[in-house]
Amino acid sequence: MAGSALYRRFQTLLIANRGEIACRVIRSARAMGLRTVAVYSEADRNALHVHMADDAVLLGPARARDSYLNIPRLLEAARESGAEAVHPGYGFLSENAEFAQACADAGLVFVGPTAAMMTAMGSKSGSKALMEKAGVPLVPGYHGEAQDDATLAAAADRIGFPVLVKASAGGGGRGMRIVRTADELGPAIVSAKREAKAAFGDDRMLVEKYVDNPRHIEVQVIGDSHGNLLSLFERECTLQRRHQKVIEEAPSPTLNGEQREKVCEAARKAAGAVNYVGAGTIEFVSDGRDVFFIEMNTRLQVEHPVTELITGVDLVALQLRVAFGERLPLAQDQIALNGHAIEARVYAENPNRNFMPSVGRIRTWHVPDEVDGLRIDAGYGPDSEVSPYYDAMLAKVIAWAPTRDGAISRLNRGLEETDIRGVVTNIPFLSALVTHPDVRRNAIDTGFIERHLQQLTPAASQLSDLELAAAVAGLIQHEADRSAVEASSPWSTSGWMPVGRRKRIFSFRHGTSPAGAVTLHYGGGQPTLTIGDREVAFDFNRNGAGGLELTLDDLRSRCFVVVEGHEVYLRTRNGRFDLHWIDPFGGDDEEQVGEDRIVAPLPGTVVALLAEEGASLEKGAPILTLEVMKMEQTLRAPFAGVLKSLKCKVGDIVQEGAELAEVEPAEA
Repeated sequence: MAGSALYRRFQTLLIANRGEIACRVIRSARAMGLRTVAVYSEADRNALHVHMADDAVLLGPARARDSYLNIPRLLEAARESGAEAVHPGYGFLSENAEFAQACADAGLVFVGPTAAMMTAMGSKSGSKALMEKAGVPLVPGYHGEAQDDATLAAAADRIGFPVLVKASAGGGGRGMRIVRTADELGPAIVSAKREAKAAFGDDRMLVEKYVDNPRHIEVQVIGDSHGNLLSLFERECTLQRRHQKVIEEAPSPTLNGEQREKVCEAARKAAGAVNYVGAGTIEFVSDGRDVFFIEMNTRLQVEHPVTELITGVDLVALQLRVAFGERLPLAQDQIALNGHAIEARVYAENPNRNFMPSVGRIRTWHVPDEVDGLRIDAGYGPDSEVSPYYDAMLAKVIAWAPTRDGAISRLNRGLEETDIRGVVTNIPFLSALVTHPDVRRNAIDTGFIERHLQQLTPAASQLSDLELAAAVAGLIQHEADRSAVEASSPWSTSGWMPVGRRKRIFSFRHGTSPAGAVTLHYGGGQPTLTIGDREVAFDFNRNGAGGLELTLDDLRSRCFVVVEGHEVYLRTRNGRFDLHWIDPFGGDDEEQVGEDRIVAPLPGTVVALLAEEGASLEKGAPILTLEVMKMEQTLRAPFAGVLKSLKCKVGDIVQEGAELAEVEPAEA
């Protein structure tokens, strides 16, 4: 394929994606001197990737099918902007052979494999047949064309339960179900097909043996159009939830040197079976002894930064050089493994509400500096809007260190110093996960998070004097900022009166419980706080935006405080806290939603009704299923009772807060 028109030098690159990966591609492309073109939907008019690119083209309405998945409109955007090449990122159309072919037909360089390679390796069923012929070890399973219920049931019975039913064209855990008994198979297939059809437009299924206590290991590969093919070591992505990766690290702490070379050799053999060109990932499942091929992702992966940090290779830059038609600049023996890297995906979601996605405007965006082995890849920033239409990933926090323990500690420090307000995030959950003793010991499998979920989503921490003092300091600083007093004035940092001894009482609520009152004594000497029956010396100084250096008696502590109206967010050495300031001059008028009303947590589509009006329900019984942000969310009974009414039907598109059902409590 050397010298093919599919690969040639270009100067203008259109990124057919959004969010973090679009920003990531723009950075490398710009460093190579390329002009970049962003595309965006109406929901993304003010998105970070739009502002980063040299030019940007509006695709259409917010829904992905009308914008980021609209192939004719993307090709038109390329023509409008003068783009000569298209980088698909990941997700959306990145593994769509029709899109790759359409780009080639339009004379555009597609930064990735050809449509033929995608077709061969993008289908889970087809790729397994190809790998079997190439001698790559496979998990026992059914990958045939027949998709009727009887065929799938017979295959599952022959393989032996438990089995994994998953979308042939899928990825990211969508359209995938673990089935442990024959009775569960029928409903699992119906649900998986529905989700796969919505996510990929293809509801074909495959069935394979489910490996209990499995580990997920994948190998990064890249090939050029001159027949050169490299593997860049492996990553372990075992920490998953609902088959979606949460934490990724490189190299795998599970493999020794001999196993590492064996799995990398198998990956090169797999990619070589189709003379692969571009960046891709060969994915394996391990039972602790052997590894089995499960699929190939014919694109860049979300977790590619950990590979970059242990190899020193810019994978996006290599993708672009391959697309130029150049030879890979490295030989296999020139790729050295250095240290350990680990990545956490920061999502706008609430772990304490079954990881329900969170939408809204980001009011506070505070991330640590990228020093000491820390890297932040983000697609959002201050004032960014998190919409319900797309994947909820906000950023990736990645850390490198010479050892795995060091990398985990650096990652946790990076997470602890990341503060995002306006939407709920999974940061406390991620911090609890990476510091769990079993994660440190690598005593994990893909079911680890589900088994330890309660431990990883603990109740809110108890307040100490430090948090109450920080809340007072934050409110005083906020008032001083609003009064726009000169920085040199004592009013600007503390609000102390220059003469006379005065006091001021601050009252807070923590959750639904009173957090007690704090009395500030100031003027005519050292300020003090009375908290309970204890009086302490009190002082503070600003330390950056939102940062405070707080002194209580002789102990100085760094805190981060954000005041938004009556809400006070704190981060101290004891954790993260949300307080409500009870303003003595302004009453609270918060609306309380009755628990008997089942409401839509986000905009979505009703895809299934799981109970009938008048049915008796146990607490937690499923009532209906919404499709939200490409994922299915099941809404359940908040208590035992009777389903009084259903206020929606399958196919309804509902807005956030819409009442969908009403449950009448059972009589005591």
